[in-house]
Amino acid sequence: PVGTPVHAFSDGRIFCLGVNPDEGDYGPTIITVHELNGRKIWALHGHLSAASLQGKILGQSIQRGDIIGWLGSETENGNWPPHVHFQLSWEAPSSHDMPGAVTENDRNTAMSIYPDPQIVLGRLY
Repeated sequence: PVGTPVHAFSDGRIFCLGVNPDEGDYGPTIITVHELNGRKIWALHGHLSAASLQGKILGQSIQRGDIIGWLGSETENGNWPPHVHFQLSWEAPSSHDMPGAVTENDRNTAMSIYPDPQIVLGRLY
């Protein structure tokens, strides 16, 4: 439901945040950065509420389990039913966005950059 908290999967910090405003986009989005097995990994949390961005600053430390934000309503999250888009990247994003889908031709490259979230969230499917 709208307002459901979204928690940090691991210690880290706020890397960037902002609103991806287009219809069908992520809406309010927070990207965090963490260490995983000695390597940096970035995590996108999209479709959040606008209130999720308030009071956050770049570089702000977060601890595993901290509330990062809350699920947003359709009117603020890109017109999606409430849910969180969670995506990982081995490469630092240049903004508060990452591609949510790629062409079949780009799949292998994308899989090397954007690993399966199960590596940090555990078995999901």
